[in-house]
Amino acid sequence: MMASLRAAAFVLLQGVLQYAVCRDVTLPIGPIYRVAGFPLSLPCAVFGYEGPRTQEFEWFLYKEEAADKQIGVVSTRDQGFPYTPFLSRVQAGQVRVERDSGDKARLVIQRLRPEDQGKYECYTPSTDKTFQGNYSATVSVKVIPDTLQISYTRSLTGQPMPEGAELTLTCSAGVQSKEHTHLSVMFGKRGGEGLGSEADGEVSTVREIISIDKELRVTLGSSGSYRKRYKDGEILLEKRRGEAGQDVYVMRMSALQPQDTGSYFCEASQWILDPDKVWQKIAQRTLDVGNLTVQRLAESLSVASTPRGEVTLQVGSPFTLTCEVSGLPAGGKSGLLIQWMKRGSLSSEMTGIGGGVEVEVARLSPDGIVSWGDDLSRGGGATMEKVAEGRYSLRLFRASPSDSGVYRCAVSVYAGQRNPSPSSAATFTQRSEGVMVNLKTKEVRVSAVAKLPRGPLLKRGGTITLICNVTVITTGPALLQIQWLQQPIPEPFLIKGEKVPSEEASPPLPPVEENTKLVATLTYDGIAQIYANGSEISIDRLTTNSYRLRVYSATSEDQGLYVCQAEVWGQDPHGGWYKTGAKAESPTITVYLYARAADLLLIPLVIGVSSALFVGIVIIATVTCCFMKRLARQRGPK
Repeated sequence: MMASLRAAAFVLLQGVLQYAVCRDVTLPIGPIYRVAGFPLSLPCAVFGYEGPRTQEFEWFLYKEEAADKQIGVVSTRDQGFPYTPFLSRVQAGQVRVERDSGDKARLVIQRLRPEDQGKYECYTPSTDKTFQGNYSATVSVKVIPDTLQISYTRSLTGQPMPEGAELTLTCSAGVQSKEHTHLSVMFGKRGGEGLGSEADGEVSTVREIISIDKELRVTLGSSGSYRKRYKDGEILLEKRRGEAGQDVYVMRMSALQPQDTGSYFCEASQWILDPDKVWQKIAQRTLDVGNLTVQRLAESLSVASTPRGEVTLQVGSPFTLTCEVSGLPAGGKSGLLIQWMKRGSLSSEMTGIGGGVEVEVARLSPDGIVSWGDDLSRGGGATMEKVAEGRYSLRLFRASPSDSGVYRCAVSVYAGQRNPSPSSAATFTQRSEGVMVNLKTKEVRVSAVAKLPRGPLLKRGGTITLICNVTVITTGPALLQIQWLQQPIPEPFLIKGEKVPSEEASPPLPPVEENTKLVATLTYDGIAQIYANGSEISIDRLTTNSYRLRVYSATSEDQGLYVCQAEVWGQDPHGGWYKTGAKAESPTITVYLYARAADLLLIPLVIGVSSALFVGIVIIATVTCCFMKRLARQRGPK
């Protein structure tokens, strides 16, 4: 009984194993639609076979009008296998078998013909010990006419276009098919600068820019630069309805960059959804639009300022500087930032050694807003404006000595950005040659001496009085502007206590510029300005060249090192006042405040009652002792 069960189980297992290793040949699900004139690729795979890993494949065609007639197409083992309709094409390599692996191969017909339509069979000769399973599979292939059309509206001529200019490419594409197919259109570029595949690091001569895919989605190429420009709105692609069954596709690049140089093309592809739900490209056409050369603005832009060279003016005279910009793309697509810069040292410009600090005088932003970098705009003393296309002027109504220096016009270009954001970086900046502006001024000499008037010691709560005497030697009218500055007394001066601070003028101590504060100013036109702490302060003019500063109810914060600064203002021929540039600074005055007698009487209270009693007893005892001794001497014999 057991033996018969074992025999039955063995027979059943053998049958299962035989079934498990049955040969199976597979092809894609049909029918498959492909376009005449374009490739056909049919993958065939064999499974569950015995024998070597490399299997042989033979392909047959059964035409619809003669379904029982077998036509040999191509074989991997027999060079004489093809029938006459395919023989020459097989010999030319236009019809061939390409292996994916030993048991997977595909039939490739390089250019389909209408007569290639029919049912294709993939047959695998047996290498099995027993003949089991299926050794072939079939799929129906439909060859549809080629109706894909593509055209362009305007070709590129190869003429240079300036950096920042706008580029528009237009392609029309369409297909007339009875089958349900989709269309995709892609714009791309060959050659040019900076090409390369960012995905795999390999250098490529073809780059996809932007496309509308088979599902009507806008997609970008692998280049990160195109993705960023699309995100910033610099690259656009739109689809419009056209005529004669063709839609119009428009790509616009709002601001060309040097790396956009190259050969442009438009590519249209026809797609169909196979029965296995996989999209297949069944036709494709590429149309060359033309070559484009992008000229760098740095090579075409020119910035010049007038007048040129050196200009000498009388103080108070008006003068105008003009900045001329040329070589920009037509249409005004690029934003401009115009700046007038000034360097104060004329000698450094002429010698080319060193130089003063260059400062911004004025700027005109891309959105037309004028801002000033110094005090030129005070009282409407200057204007900056665009006087014509490519011409920008800076006008000073009354020139003063402080306006002398070397002026340059700096032009920053934002290629393709008419109104760039504040964070946008300029494409590049170009500067004009310098214009040296000299002002004829009269000779002015000035000196200043500050002092404390003689009197009792300065005490806290009292009034500090400082006098500044100024001497001016010049011709013509002149006015003075006076400033009082204060610095703290250096620590060693207060701590060591080796000598009592003198109220007289002392040699200047090392300056402590970071701690210097402006106390008060008397402007040239007589206006007093107070800047100090909570103390009450006044500044006035005693005589023509004598000025006084008073600090009332002085506190410890008011002691320090005081300096008087005098600046001379002259009068121009038109009656306006200007800074002559002549300045003088007095030697330092040390102001030290002593404690009042009333403050000393408070010491016992500070020390404490017990200490106060002890100090009082000592004082009384000392006084009494001294008094008794003096009295004894007076009573002694004479």
